[in-house]
Amino acid sequence: MGAIYEIGALCALDDCLQGLDFNACDHYVGVSAGGFIVAGLANGMTPRQLCEVFIEDLPNEENFDPSWLLKPAWSEFGHRLQRLPGLLGSALWAWGVQGKPLTNAFERLGAALPTGLLDNEGIHRHIEGLFSREGRSNDFRQLRARLTLVATQLDTGNAAPFGRAGWDHVPISRAIQASAALPGLFPPVEIEGKHYVDGALKKTLHATVALDEGVGLLLCLNPLVPFHASENPRSAKRIPSLVEGGFPAVMSQTFRSMIHSRLALGMKHYERAYPDSDIVLIEPDQRDAELFFANTFSYRQRREMAEHAYQQTRQMLRDRQSELAPRLARHGVQIDTAVLTDPTRHLLAPARRSAHAYSRHAGALATRRLHATLDALQDRLGLAAASPRQPRRIP
Repeated sequence: MGAIYEIGALCALDDCLQGLDFNACDHYVGVSAGGFIVAGLANGMTPRQLCEVFIEDLPNEENFDPSWLLKPAWSEFGHRLQRLPGLLGSALWAWGVQGKPLTNAFERLGAALPTGLLDNEGIHRHIEGLFSREGRSNDFRQLRARLTLVATQLDTGNAAPFGRAGWDHVPISRAIQASAALPGLFPPVEIEGKHYVDGALKKTLHATVALDEGVGLLLCLNPLVPFHASENPRSAKRIPSLVEGGFPAVMSQTFRSMIHSRLALGMKHYERAYPDSDIVLIEPDQRDAELFFANTFSYRQRREMAEHAYQQTRQMLRDRQSELAPRLARHGVQIDTAVLTDPTRHLLAPARRSAHAYSRHAGALATRRLHATLDALQDRLGLAAASPRQPRRIP
């Protein structure tokens, strides 16, 4: 979800801010899913091009397919399964021969559990292909601007700033894979004998790598905020009590709250330590139910969520215009009021929503119809599952 929100928000900023070229920044810093976004910008991909790759379902080789993230980590499962006999024998020996308590003896079986459920090797493989095209590079050292992708070294807990001196020989695609390796979901990424996981575990923004270099204007996009299950005057939807969502909703809220509390403390520190830098934080409304409940693996909802993020960011700029305008003006950036208030402006133009946008691609119309059919089927199944008069056949 984070990357989809960031793309929608980024496109809104690109449209509404005059004098700011997102492909001409001095330094790009990315953590977790944001690593792909900033690496694309550093490689000359515009926000709209990122939208086409990540949000649209165009039938080309650059299109992002969420199914890449749903492949089981068979290699990890096999590796752990091979260790099970030895671990089991060791546990039985400790309990039966050495006389250790049963719980203590069998604790060692935890090493047979996989470190992640889904295979993240496809992230590296597909992004490597994307950045190997003409005009782009998968090598930090060949980029025009500085790019820093932050992961966390598993065995020390230290931040790993891929792209900085001593870390810039690692391929960008591999650094993105490491920075987005959320523990429990994806296995740690091994690079030169060391293992790395999601960079957000150490710190949320990692803005010091840019601020220490004297950056005057720092724009921060943070997609993860804790949600308030309260009425939103701008939406008819309300988030119900999160406990009704079970374990996933509770853990999501817990993770978001931890991330955001660290972010708030970090922002206060940055303001004190770097008084000459203007730091602008862009993040969703904490009462935004649409972002919280969106299904990012649905083609239709990916588009809807990106459009929603685009419009919400425009609304945020309208609400904070008096605050942000003077801060941005110090750096030669102006808010385009005409674009900001244009009620007809959208992220996804009507041409992209119709079959005409795909007419250049053979068979694309059939693909679009298939998506529509699957989405309609999903809606119907959802209604059937929610109706008390019909048996619940679909879990």
